[in-house]
Amino acid sequence: MSRLLRALLLGWALAFPVISLAAEPPAILLAEVYRNQVDVSRYLVSEKLDGVRAIWDGQTLRFRSGREIYAPRWFVDGLPKRALDGELWMGRGSFERLSGTVRRETPDNAEWRQVRYMIFELPGATGDFRERAESIRQIVRQANVPWLREIAQFQVVDRSSLQKMLNDVVKGGGEGLMLHRADAPYETGRSDILLKVKLWEDAEAVVVGYLPGKGKFAGSMGALRLRRPDGKDFSLGSGFSDELRRNPPAIGAVVTYRYRDLTSKGLPRFASFLRIHEE
Repeated sequence: MSRLLRALLLGWALAFPVISLAAEPPAILLAEVYRNQVDVSRYLVSEKLDGVRAIWDGQTLRFRSGREIYAPRWFVDGLPKRALDGELWMGRGSFERLSGTVRRETPDNAEWRQVRYMIFELPGATGDFRERAESIRQIVRQANVPWLREIAQFQVVDRSSLQKMLNDVVKGGGEGLMLHRADAPYETGRSDILLKVKLWEDAEAVVVGYLPGKGKFAGSMGALRLRRPDGKDFSLGSGFSDELRRNPPAIGAVVTYRYRDLTSKGLPRFASFLRIHEE
């Protein structure tokens, strides 16, 4: 490319900046972490699904970033003309396959037939959460399509009952639980009316480098060098599929990892890769 052409293109880009067509991120409820700080009998409990958050405004299905999800026409035509909040899900342990399916701009009908839209909230609805949960059940029954489901809500009487339920879910391959205060009105933002309950913590970090693999991983990535939001770097070497070791996340990508607790230096202990951070 000539210097003149490069200069002309640069001048055009400055004069006519690209306008993003993505909508503003929708205002949604975000969970705090459960640390034995509440009376669990005041909450309804559901399984924490390892899916992709999706918000339906009655016309368009979007990621939490506001970007449109290109679902097949038959999928969205089966949804009610009112706002819904939930997770796109293919079942336990299917996140990578699900993520690939829902992020394609040209949807694959056969793959989308395996996706369920699991509803756990009605944006802007009146009444407390117990009442909204019943409304969700009615909406799903009225829609009567196999890809629209409600997330089952349960009551527990105490912390030991909650722990037993958590152990059962994790043993079965689930990720954890969600607590939603039964008497809470609808609200948005991060709040302790919604709590996530997990045996492991998770967090995000930025990929800043790679360490080469050794032994059976020779010739591929052995570990990621990650930088936490506090500026601390650490190596993450477990939890990767063979495919990810051959084609690791790019420098600058944000990844989610899980860990048991923090060391005295503030670094994650027993950390393992979970996924490339989703929107």
